[in-house]
Amino acid sequence: MIPLHLIDKTWTLFLDRDGVINIEKYKAYINSWDEFIFYDDALDALKLCTKYFGKIIVVTNQKGVGKGITQLEDLHQIHNNMKSEVADAGGKIDAIYFSTDLEDDHPNRKPQPGMGLQAIQQFSDIDTKKSVMIGNNLSDMAFGKNLGTYTVFLWTTSPKLEILPAAVDMQMESLAQFAQTLVAGNL
Repeated sequence: MIPLHLIDKTWTLFLDRDGVINIEKYKAYINSWDEFIFYDDALDALKLCTKYFGKIIVVTNQKGVGKGITQLEDLHQIHNNMKSEVADAGGKIDAIYFSTDLEDDHPNRKPQPGMGLQAIQQFSDIDTKKSVMIGNNLSDMAFGKNLGTYTVFLWTTSPKLEILPAAVDMQMESLAQFAQTLVAGNL
């Protein structure tokens, strides 16, 4: 179980992007800012999480770029606009790491911990024992465990898990539910 009552500005929140912050396209890629749609309560959730976590870092597999379906400049525009909208709503994203690699076993592609290790290299004060990874795929959960974090599985794109695998510490309906639970655990 995640010690929500202990989370403070010394903690780091790692987030997957599609299916966590924005609506994931079924069997397709988000190729432009016009296709990027925040979940209804995602901006409010990020604002709440910003009050508790010292750092918020997005880690996202973006195979569409590697396949040539999504243009790299469009991915950068999506991320810049996403960060700007989050900031305008009172939240923050400190960094975004993405993997365009096509090989599933590439060190920078989730479930491998490469993007998290890049974050630790950039932000030396990240303590993975005081970190939470939130994602909507079991590869996100494996990434979190490979990095040494707590994990939260969101059933935004998959059914709620009847039995939690060892890689999942907690599961929730949405990022908003996690943020509300975090606030309640810190009262």
